[in-house]
Amino acid sequence: MFIANLSVAEALESLKTTEEGLSNDEAQRRLKEFGYNKLEEIKRQSILLLFLKEFTHFFAIILWVAAGLAFFAEVNAPGEGMLALGIAILGVIVINGIFSFWQEYRAERAIAALTKLLPQQSLVYRDGKMQTVFAETLVPGDCLVLEEGDNVPADCRVIYASGVRVNTATITGESLPKSRIADAVTDNSVLNAKNLLLAGTSIMSGQCRAIIFATGLHTEFGQIAHLTQTEKSSISHLQQEIARLSKLVAVFATTLGLLFFVIGTLIGLPFWENLMFAIGIIVANVPEGLLPTVTLSLAMATQRMAKRNALVRHLPAVETLGSTTVICSDKTGTLTQNKMTATQIYIHEQLVSVTDHAQYENEIRLVQNAQYCHNLKKSLQGKHYVLLGDPMEIALAEFGRKSHDFGNIPVLSEIAFDSERKRMSVVIEHEGIRWLYCKGAPETVLPLCSHIDSRNVISPADQAVQQQIIAAQNRMAKDGLRVLAFAYCRLETEQTPQEENLIFSALIGLQDPPRPEVKEAIERCHSAGIKVIMVTGDHPQTAAAIARQIGLIKSDNPLILQGEALRKMTAAHLHLALESPEIIFARVTAEQKMHVVKALKRKKEIVAVTGDGVNDAPALKIADIGIAMGISGTDVAKEAADIILLDDNFASIVNAIEEGRTVFENIRKFMTYILTSNIPELLPYIVFVIFKIPLPLTIIQILAVDLGTDMLPALALGAEPSDKKLMQQPPRPPKERLLSWGLVIRAYLWLGMLEAAASLFVFFFVLHQSGWEYGSMLGKTDPLYLQATTACLAAIVMAQVINLFVCRHPRASAFPLKLSHNPMLWLGIAVEVVLILLVVYTPWGNELFGTHPLELAVWGLMIVLALGLGILEELRKWVARRFFSK
Repeated sequence: MFIANLSVAEALESLKTTEEGLSNDEAQRRLKEFGYNKLEEIKRQSILLLFLKEFTHFFAIILWVAAGLAFFAEVNAPGEGMLALGIAILGVIVINGIFSFWQEYRAERAIAALTKLLPQQSLVYRDGKMQTVFAETLVPGDCLVLEEGDNVPADCRVIYASGVRVNTATITGESLPKSRIADAVTDNSVLNAKNLLLAGTSIMSGQCRAIIFATGLHTEFGQIAHLTQTEKSSISHLQQEIARLSKLVAVFATTLGLLFFVIGTLIGLPFWENLMFAIGIIVANVPEGLLPTVTLSLAMATQRMAKRNALVRHLPAVETLGSTTVICSDKTGTLTQNKMTATQIYIHEQLVSVTDHAQYENEIRLVQNAQYCHNLKKSLQGKHYVLLGDPMEIALAEFGRKSHDFGNIPVLSEIAFDSERKRMSVVIEHEGIRWLYCKGAPETVLPLCSHIDSRNVISPADQAVQQQIIAAQNRMAKDGLRVLAFAYCRLETEQTPQEENLIFSALIGLQDPPRPEVKEAIERCHSAGIKVIMVTGDHPQTAAAIARQIGLIKSDNPLILQGEALRKMTAAHLHLALESPEIIFARVTAEQKMHVVKALKRKKEIVAVTGDGVNDAPALKIADIGIAMGISGTDVAKEAADIILLDDNFASIVNAIEEGRTVFENIRKFMTYILTSNIPELLPYIVFVIFKIPLPLTIIQILAVDLGTDMLPALALGAEPSDKKLMQQPPRPPKERLLSWGLVIRAYLWLGMLEAAASLFVFFFVLHQSGWEYGSMLGKTDPLYLQATTACLAAIVMAQVINLFVCRHPRASAFPLKLSHNPMLWLGIAVEVVLILLVVYTPWGNELFGTHPLELAVWGLMIVLALGLGILEELRKWVARRFFSK
């Protein structure tokens, strides 16, 4: 039998306890049987394993192999620069591994945050006496004593209650406190039963005693914790694409290496010489600078997003956010202000919006009722007093104070609120007269009213008047407002306060109003092809009203699914329901929210989920992007999330999505830039093997490009500002690749071939100028050979300077793109030019990279050829825009 359906006596009997609690001996016995009241941490990977994992993913393995091949080559052919290359690659692996490990280490701390929500000590009856015990030693059958401000340490059944209201937001997502009673109820839901208190919730007002029936992982709180621990985080789209790119690079590099090893064998190259060149080809095709550039680019994006109030905890989440197709948003605090406000008032037989509080300053009875009829407590925070308690009562007290502040009038007596009466009353004295002020649910206050106050004229509240009031109440409720009725009566000197023959003052409708900027943010989502679904624990009518106000729903018949209906749906039914253009989920539990997210992911949607409570943590963790609230969010939600909103504002999510889309485009830009230089690095080996010419570019010179001159310009492309048209386009298809065929063709077969042609032309130009003839080989230290390879290296760098500009956009001309929008471009070019000059004209540069100073005429030829690359690429773009525009 469900404990909520039992009477107090039956509930006590079912747990073999009494109102006096357990004996200490029995409590100790049950502690051994049921275990401690704490959340057991699921065994996780050790820190050492987490650390090592960052050095064993596929791209890291490729770099390990490349470093190993470099060291192997150094042993067998010393002095070719392979040692420096191997050390540099190891540096890349170590730096990336440490950085990624730190991100992962910070991400896996949700369990510590969960335990912080549970109280450390609790007040219980044991051996018939009230005792303070550690919360983790509580057992089923213990009799708890709880009052205003206490956190509930375990799931328990109320056996005595006086004016109890509980904040269940962390478990259910409901924005308003709920009353609790001791009587048996017919409801079979743990989350909705009015005589149950759940671990992790808090008492807002009143006092009670309750018998514990579940502890630790057996509580609802514990089940949510278990879901959070056991659900695996999603692998981001960027991580999948980097893994795919790694495999392609590995296959491409290895295939080319083997192919040219075979060709070298066929044309009679000695075995070791042939092997060294095969290794050179493999290493040349591994973009060593790509991984650090991606990492640093994402880190820079997180800084930009932080300025727009989105704090990124996991770097790959930046790019994933840009591909979001669906946002599942909580209502309270994200779409709304998380602050109850009086928004409508029915007074003097008129229903109007609350705009100017000063117009109610003469409504003395109503204003005093709102200002003093409550159970709020004052607390000194800093230099100011603030009201603590029910958010609804705080809103009403604010309404009264703003309308006409009567100061600190003492409350003489009170008829406390309880869930049966659904109202409360207070007695105050003003100007020598005692007044009884009553507020509560209209259905319980109106029957007590015999008269109505309309502009200080008291008239009978006949049936017609009451029908008008009820009609106004219904209109307000339809708008999703929480409606309260206000009434009063004058007390004679010795009269005992009673709630009878009251005079009706007004109805006040309260609401957590939408954030003013949310409506525009929703419109931006629709323009960007992103579907927004409200998923809330709140009432469906309230959810629908807010959704309509912010433009989330516009039709007359949106699909509104409640948790109970969702629970009964098959996977196919839910799949079909999610195809509805306008859908809201209301009264949903943590597990149901998770099911919605899983269903969307099965539909191949990229899902971003917002949340702030403990109940949101499982859904946050399994979503493609989990977004927690920074102000109102619990530590649990923050630890489970990928991104934290510093201002709890939905509009910040949309800004972050724009940044995410920009990141994806920017990664493609610098991938094009980085991969382009692979071809002029590879082609010299091919022509060397096939045509038996001096090797135009050495391994150490390839390193100078990949991990030297290319790095900062590539980062500058990663800092390109957003394209205004990005948020007017639909999300890119989930199957769209980061490394697309279009990018490969442009980088390898077009820009790369142009660079290779230019660099080889300059190489042969230097040789020809000095009288070199085809077929004659040059020594590795021959000044002519050093000068020719230097010219080839410098030509690649000069071409990359121009390539930096043309890579700023795959189709648009580089000329209209203002350089002032990205100052890093100038810095990147300056560093690139300075580095190549240092490599060419300093003794240490000559020694380390095997270079030789060049004549001015050679630089002139390089610059002309580099500009030619830019002109040809601009021509290609013009043709693409003119004849192949989408």
